Amino acid sequence: MTKPESAGYDYDVVISGAGLAGSAAAILLARRGVRVALLERRSDPEAYKVLCTHSLTANAYPVLDELGLVPALEKAGAVRNQARWYTRWGWIEPRAAPAGPELPYGYNIRRSTLDPLIRSHAVETPGVDLFLGHHVSGLVREAGRTVGVRASTPQGEREIRARLVVGADGKDSAVAKLAGVPARQYENARFGYLAHFRNLPLPGGISHAWFLEPDMAYAFPNEDGVTVLAVLPEKKRLPAFREDLEGSFLEFVRALPEAPLIDSAERITKIIGTVDYPLHSRKPTAPGVALIGDAALTGDPLWGVGCGWALQSAQWLAEAVAPAATGRGDLDRSLVVYARRHRRRLRGHQYLAADFAKARPFNPMERLMFSAAARDESAARHMHLFGSRLIGPLRFLNPAALAKAAAVNIRHRGATPPAAHHSHTES
Repeated sequence: MTKPESAGYDYDVVISGAGLAGSAAAILLARRGVRVALLERRSDPEAYKVLCTHSLTANAYPVLDELGLVPALEKAGAVRNQARWYTRWGWIEPRAAPAGPELPYGYNIRRSTLDPLIRSHAVETPGVDLFLGHHVSGLVREAGRTVGVRASTPQGEREIRARLVVGADGKDSAVAKLAGVPARQYENARFGYLAHFRNLPLPGGISHAWFLEPDMAYAFPNEDGVTVLAVLPEKKRLPAFREDLEGSFLEFVRALPEAPLIDSAERITKIIGTVDYPLHSRKPTAPGVALIGDAALTGDPLWGVGCGWALQSAQWLAEAVAPAATGRGDLDRSLVVYARRHRRRLRGHQYLAADFAKARPFNPMERLMFSAAARDESAARHMHLFGSRLIGPLRFLNPAALAKAAAVNIRHRGATPPAAHHSHTES
């Protein structure tokens, strides 16, 4: 169907979903000469995703840079996301090496700021047409492949034909379901609640995460003096937690080591959450179809990787398919290239996240790496690269890193541990 003489196309690519992944893909494709129809089921151009960690990990920075969004993010007050992580061995505090470059960073920014920003950027990009209030209700198929979408709109049903249909429509992707792409699910044995606060200072003004084995929590400072605070306890605590949601939330936070001063802060949103959020992954392509963002792979919210992976998958897709999408190449082969890259870059991360989502304590390998990172600055920097998804599990757990961690811990055993590294959770 990529031959110019085949049935006419309204666009080269039609994207369902004008959130982070869809808007980014639209911009990056259009800049490569692709004509893009960007469909958004919601009618409000300011619409945004509510349930999110509101954080862009450092792996997303190169994509933000290519999109030209970095100056706009800085102007909007996005917070560069340095972090420290609590473990039973003390705090892991990645700092730049003396005389070394600064640590790679992404941004903490609320989706109420980020989504309209990137969507307006897409609208201003020549070659992108945004259609609000367009809900994909069916796919147009010919000879066993997808060649467009049917969308219900305020004006009634319409058909939009394109060489490639992109599902950027979230974890419950209608495009994926209509194309018959099954999802593989992994149970998440934690539930999560979050709320936004003002006047909730954090030490150093940086992100905090608590690994309490098996419970988790994090606090991310965002633009405009707002901090996002989330708790992720294991599911067996859910019935008691729900009996008094606000009381349970506050009590959980107060009990954290170096707890944020939540009682003097002002809560400015409802406490929202999800009690069942399985991880899932789909094959990111089908004939004439590609999936990006959460439609292809939904990670565990506790790692805050979804926004970064949404942007990266949009970039990988644009790089792989742009020539073929305009009719100058083999689209099927291009989709194979995209699927291979997606799998190679994200499968290992998702495998580890799915295992950790069982709400188990750290395994021996994690104990080795986390304890060393709490005791040694270069081990902490290595941990930061992995947490930022700049390196994969194989590089994180490479033989040199494991040997180094073992050496740090052997050295530590020979020394008297500092009192600050003891806590009520130490085993």
